[in-house]
Amino acid sequence: MDKKLVHEDALTVGAVAKRCGVKVSTLHFYENKGLIKSTRNIGNQRRYNRQVLRRVSLIKAAQKMGITLSEIKEQLDTLQGKTAPNQKDWQRLSMHWKESLNQRIESMQKLRDYLTGCIGCGCLSMDACPLYNENDKLATLGDGAVLIESKVVL
Repeated sequence: MDKKLVHEDALTVGAVAKRCGVKVSTLHFYENKGLIKSTRNIGNQRRYNRQVLRRVSLIKAAQKMGITLSEIKEQLDTLQGKTAPNQKDWQRLSMHWKESLNQRIESMQKLRDYLTGCIGCGCLSMDACPLYNENDKLATLGDGAVLIESKVVL
């Protein structure tokens, strides 16, 4: 938190929470994660610049799209000291997130397609099952869910 004293028109944490539709604890969490910043008044209470309203709104919108807080922070850090993104910044941020979302959608579709057959039978033991991994053949392709992460067909 920035320890410098603030202007009288700065917003309290409660006012920001109310205006943004979040809990005070959410703002504290965002601040702890470096997504937003506050200053302190003479009584050492948090105060926020009005531009934090736009920043919190962007964070909430990105979260609703499934963007993680670490991805949001990574992109907000590219604003080079701006407290809130402008329209040009939003265009750049949203294009980056759109690519990420498209990759996730493709991955989810692949997962759905692999699971469709198994949901019906539930056996995971038939030779024809696309998820069956007899004798751990897939270990040579890497760690994790290699079938879901690639276009490998057994």
